[in-house]
Amino acid sequence: MKKPPSLIFCILMDIVGYATYAIPFLGEIGDVLWAPISSMIFMASFGGWKGALGGVGNFIEELLPGTDFIPSFTIMWFIQNMQKKNTVTAVKTLR
Repeated sequence: MKKPPSLIFCILMDIVGYATYAIPFLGEIGDVLWAPISSMIFMASFGGWKGALGGVGNFIEELLPGTDFIPSFTIMWFIQNMQKKNTVTAVKTLR
């Protein structure tokens, strides 16, 4: 099983996505360039159907004007880590 991305990595990716919006006059052009790159990184980082679905959502979020503030990488990190916390594992006992 592949190691999931760290919270710091996810926060940094969200900052990069927001930084394209922060540059006056270049924000939307930067988003057009960043959206496919961010989407591919998202899919590679999280993998599986969640990575694919999240990658498409991330792509759309990066392209839509005014939505760069949404921390999609960090949200997915929390979703994955909350699921791990809520799963119950069977424990074998020695008799």
